[in-house]
Amino acid sequence: MFRVGLTGGIGCGKSTVSDIFASLGVPVIDSDVIAREVVEPGEDGLKQIVEHFGDKVLNPDETLNRKALRNTVFADPDARTALENILHPLIRKRSNDQLDKLNSPYAILSIPLLIENNLTDTVDRVLVVDCSEQSQIKRICARDDITQEQAEAILAAQCSRTERLQVADNIIDNDQPLAELRDKVESLHRSYLSLSEKS
Repeated sequence: MFRVGLTGGIGCGKSTVSDIFASLGVPVIDSDVIAREVVEPGEDGLKQIVEHFGDKVLNPDETLNRKALRNTVFADPDARTALENILHPLIRKRSNDQLDKLNSPYAILSIPLLIENNLTDTVDRVLVVDCSEQSQIKRICARDDITQEQAEAILAAQCSRTERLQVADNIIDNDQPLAELRDKVESLHRSYLSLSEKS
């Protein structure tokens, strides 16, 4: 199946773009959604995280305390690597399992760290959702209730905007109005249907 890797910096609006593709009937496999699933109570991901980081990353109801975990990993690169080593294989396996069950001309694989994790070879096209850094910081602070300093630290942990744009086959500017965004996605949808027929 033709695979489009959808990526972009945090707060760029990947979910908005994914939702538009989904509304056009395109299957979307979202690694952020899968990342939440694999750390639910009873899942292997949560067990491994608790084994590595201890009970301090759990809420009283035994669910993952995302804020505590985020504070731990963003303060310590080794801790972030350990978390990635736990989660990435589980996310990749579940993504592939979902992909194997699909029957459609193409699918969107929404992978925030597509470039950082050297996964560009696993997709046929790289679609980058882009916006200004100021927009990113504003959106992250509002969404996650964090300080500007914390938002900047999160951005610094990802690859640069320039690096992302260099590997893009297609770019969506998400500093534009929603109506224009939808027009751009619909245009790409037609293009990807055409490309999928040739692949």
